[in-house]
Amino acid sequence: MMSKKVSVKGGAEGEKKKDSKKGSSSPSRVVMSLNHVLILSVALNVGFFINHLGLKDFINTSVSNSVCGEKPSKQTPFSSSLVTENGGGGGIGDEQKLLPSDSVINLDHGDPTMYESFWRKMGDKATIVIPGWQCLSYFSDIKQVCWFLEPDFAQEIIRLHKLVGNANTKDRYIVVGTGSTQLFQAALYALSPSNATEPISVVSAAPYYSSYPLVTDFLKSGLYRWAGDAYTFNKEGPYIELVTSPNNPDGYSRESVVKHGGGTLVHDLAYYWPQYAPLTSMADHEIMLFTVSKSTGHAGTRLGWALVKDKEVAKKMTKYIELNTIGVSKDSQLRAAKILRTLTDSCENMEKTDHTECFFKDGHLIMAERWGQLRDAVQRSGMFSLPQFSPDFCNYKGTVTEPHPAFAWLRCEGEVQDCESFLKGHKILTRSGRHFGEDPKYVRVSMLDRNESFKLFVERLSSIHS
Repeated sequence: MMSKKVSVKGGAEGEKKKDSKKGSSSPSRVVMSLNHVLILSVALNVGFFINHLGLKDFINTSVSNSVCGEKPSKQTPFSSSLVTENGGGGGIGDEQKLLPSDSVINLDHGDPTMYESFWRKMGDKATIVIPGWQCLSYFSDIKQVCWFLEPDFAQEIIRLHKLVGNANTKDRYIVVGTGSTQLFQAALYALSPSNATEPISVVSAAPYYSSYPLVTDFLKSGLYRWAGDAYTFNKEGPYIELVTSPNNPDGYSRESVVKHGGGTLVHDLAYYWPQYAPLTSMADHEIMLFTVSKSTGHAGTRLGWALVKDKEVAKKMTKYIELNTIGVSKDSQLRAAKILRTLTDSCENMEKTDHTECFFKDGHLIMAERWGQLRDAVQRSGMFSLPQFSPDFCNYKGTVTEPHPAFAWLRCEGEVQDCESFLKGHKILTRSGRHFGEDPKYVRVSMLDRNESFKLFVERLSSIHS
């Protein structure tokens, strides 16, 4: 403030001296000088804060190993990242903020905000800057079946699966989609006979993922039609069976259940990651679906990928996405590539140093703690029950571990027939079992919300008595 005051005064007096020599005053010159001095002062202060707060390196950050063209120059403009008051990105708020004890707890959706704390700790390691001139073209690699798949994103997918060992990527075609939901739709399109006299049946074993029936029948397609529970399906002819493992909502490992042949399988492996389940083998199926939202927690990036064995199926899936959205956002792929790279680096480097946190280790510890707290709350209440899981050997961890699913398949015991409505009366929002083809005595509860919400949930659940 002292330097600013002196500068303003000096500038004004200097102008007065010049004007006095001419025998007249010049207010416009004084104003112009003041403006110049103020601008200079602001610039100096901005420069001071940039250096003082360590933002200089952040401003000069560029995309590492850019895949949309040339690497950005050192003059890359300032990042467009949103920054909250507590220094994190996303603008949702600080998870340390205490919730009122009477808050409505929404655990209906599987919004993976639990992972926000880990990515905050990683700081700028997963930050990218995308210049305005970059990623203008529709095309990424026209030599590939999926021509809008960014090579760097594909490379990081293969690298991550190799590290974890949960899926075979050898001799597979990678198809990128706007989340696994679009890939699921693309798979239905690719697997449906074009000359059939009636829509092909689509089934999944109950309790099945609640979006399967809705997405399958949303467009009332003449190619495919939802046919319900795979356990009771006995129609002859071709069919598509959706196998979700670990299953959403109950968390159990799954295999196909339809007995007669003639079907094609689509394996939804969104939750086949070390924080949720023991990785007992390397999945090696015809079509395997994965999503960034559940593997890393970046649901807002809206990105998923499919590992497809048959080239013609991969072509048809790519064609569907081309007709549906003319490809997939390159910006999302750039961000996802950096995120996957940071994740893989964190777990590879864990063996080299004790100071690096592995994403999967961190996630596993949180999930194990939460499941322990939930089981204690259920026991204290006496009004609910949960599935029991058998420990198994995890090839990635090299030890026997228990499953810790992303969702809890909670059952209301006793006289309560509608568990969703019952919990809603206690300001806990869940999703009824009827959406999953099951009894409404069941509800699906997300285990992936922020710490404060989950803590309030288990406290409230444990206080519910008959």
